[in-house]
Amino acid sequence: MSPRYQRKIVSLSTLLEVADEARRNAKVIVQCHGCFDIVHPGHVRYLEFARQQGDLLIVTLTADATISKGPATPYIPQELRAENLAVLELVDYVYIDPSPTAESVLDALRPHIYVKGAEYETSSDPGFLRERAIVEAYGGRVIFSSGETVFSSTRLIAAMPSDRELENQKLEMIRRRHHVNRENLLDALDRFRELRVAVVGDIVVDRYVFCDTIDVAGEAPMMSLAELREERFVGGAAIVARHLAALGARPFLLAATSADETAARVARALDSKGVEHHLIPSRPALVEKTRYLVEHTKLLKVDKAARVPLDSLAERRAARVMLDVMNEIDALIVCDFGYGTVTTGLLQQILPEFTRRETIVTADATGSRGRLLEFQHIDLLCPTERELRTVLNDFDHGLSSVAWELMRDTQAKHLIVTLGNRGLVTFQRRSLESKSPEWSGRLLSEHVPLLGGHHVDRLGAGDALLAVATLGLTSGLSLMQSAWLGALAAEVESAQMGNVPIRPTGLREQIARWTEAESIGSPARQPATVASVP
Repeated sequence: MSPRYQRKIVSLSTLLEVADEARRNAKVIVQCHGCFDIVHPGHVRYLEFARQQGDLLIVTLTADATISKGPATPYIPQELRAENLAVLELVDYVYIDPSPTAESVLDALRPHIYVKGAEYETSSDPGFLRERAIVEAYGGRVIFSSGETVFSSTRLIAAMPSDRELENQKLEMIRRRHHVNRENLLDALDRFRELRVAVVGDIVVDRYVFCDTIDVAGEAPMMSLAELREERFVGGAAIVARHLAALGARPFLLAATSADETAARVARALDSKGVEHHLIPSRPALVEKTRYLVEHTKLLKVDKAARVPLDSLAERRAARVMLDVMNEIDALIVCDFGYGTVTTGLLQQILPEFTRRETIVTADATGSRGRLLEFQHIDLLCPTERELRTVLNDFDHGLSSVAWELMRDTQAKHLIVTLGNRGLVTFQRRSLESKSPEWSGRLLSEHVPLLGGHHVDRLGAGDALLAVATLGLTSGLSLMQSAWLGALAAEVESAQMGNVPIRPTGLREQIARWTEAESIGSPARQPATVASVP
């Protein structure tokens, strides 16, 4: 972009100076406002109409973090959207507005004319009604364009094939905007060492049965398999603790367990990896999930997963253990898989105490039995979109609306919603002061497309993200920096077969690949590995 056009993208202070000079010279100031995701002929005609209404045309566009049209919107990052408008000769100045509506900039700029599209002429949108009231209050006019030709950026984007190059540019813009760079992330990894992190949740044994296909069975139209071998992995809250240990932190795991040989093997595996633990024998057997695979393809999953809640005595014992170690804990992760370790009574006894100490507290609840809404006043929730919509029974509203509802009900500070192959979306409040009016206002959001693409096994990716994002927040990273690092950890986990701890060297390699502009979007593939639990 030439310097001539770059100079047209200005700050609010510069914009106000330009407006003051225009008024002194008796020029009519016209303002347009919108998303302008893809500048199409409809936008051009709208801007041409606006330009004809006065002498100075100022276009303000909504920043990425305050657009709530969907998880993948805006399609074009705000910096490129601003450039697309600045190159138009009929536009005099462009300003990226961090607010969700044009109210604040209208009140500060006070244009003579505010131009909106024809569809707003009968609109009852609260944001627009407030904008119109501001303009009319200081004596300005709101004019609606002709609307002769209707285009939709959303429809155009939906009809477009996926453009990896554009996705790469978007990732690079996000990375720069949030200071996601190699130095910051690697420094954070160094600070992970010696962090004391408690993990509370269910232990799951993940059993992989590797098979070969024989034929179609003779007695029924079903596949016939020959079992080759099996591998067992420690999952659930235990793998979260092992991720922490692998990165140099000092985890402490509290979980319900059984009194059999399987539980003994799990305890030995935790000991061998430096995971301190307090296991309460309150279950007849550990939860076991068996997956049948042919090569790397999972064909069938069978669960032995009875829910056995802690009884009142075990619950009090668990709470006492957590409160005894509370003063030496830097962060608490609660992993509720719905199998009984996490109970309402336990949460009521420990969460207020940890949050009162301002310990970083994060959580996730998996499955229909998870207690996502019971995690009150914590720092970070990390559900999938399906988990989020299921717990709120809302499958119709936009993701931003559902996220706001969850954060309202839980009073959480931050939220990361994972979208499977579509990446993740971060949500955070405009103010972390609960008494501020912005605490309950519209959320800031940012969509991060999937980092990578070659996935051997997605099992445990969410656990890796939760563990590493928690370490990121605890070590001083921002939400986006923590989410980015967590997404890289999920990529490391997905590149290996089975639920195994992430490799620190693998995470460092991913940081190197994804914090260099020229390499974004094309990291080298990692070989599949299988590593079972002793």
